[in-house]
Amino acid sequence: MTPAPVPSERGAEIGRRIGVGLMYGLWRPRVLGAWRVPATGPVILAVNHSHNVDGPMVMGVAPRPTHFLIKKEAFIGPLDPFLTGIGQLKVDRATADRGAIGQALGVLAAGGVLGIFPEGTRGEGDFASLRAGLAYFAVRSGAPIVPVAVLGSSERPGRLVKALPPLRSRVDVVFGDPFEAGDGSGRRTRAALDAATERIRKQLTSHLENARRLTGR
Repeated sequence: MTPAPVPSERGAEIGRRIGVGLMYGLWRPRVLGAWRVPATGPVILAVNHSHNVDGPMVMGVAPRPTHFLIKKEAFIGPLDPFLTGIGQLKVDRATADRGAIGQALGVLAAGGVLGIFPEGTRGEGDFASLRAGLAYFAVRSGAPIVPVAVLGSSERPGRLVKALPPLRSRVDVVFGDPFEAGDGSGRRTRAALDAATERIRKQLTSHLENARRLTGR
């Protein structure tokens, strides 16, 4: 099987520019700590997920172009070529999607930024339940993880479009300090990944608590 090509950073940069226009045009993002994202080299952005706008919001406000792992169900109709064209990765969550895994590792190997919703699906956005995928990518690639908290996107529905936050409402995006997920041994056993997942969960939960105190949300 021919491996899927690694998405281009140029496409992700186009997506970032589109995101900048849309996010700042429709809402009032307040971005804190973006300087904590390393300027070069592979990075994983671990984002909480309570609303569909969270991914586009981070794409638009992040200081570097980001390739998000997005469920394949979102790639429907004209969204399929659009999302692919702006460097986003289609993943089948029902199986070990080797194609998506290879693409994600390729992004990191090329020194790019990979965006992941470690909870696996939209929920409370509190990092309470993490899947093992984030730990695998972090340990396998050696890339640091930057926790990202998006707050305010799901507080209340909009008046005109119920599925979106109210227009011109404030959405806070707080970037945390980068950290290493592994224990330094380089091991990728099930026990090592489980331990890494627990370390990640504690770091992300702590960042979310700090972000809430900082923003008052």
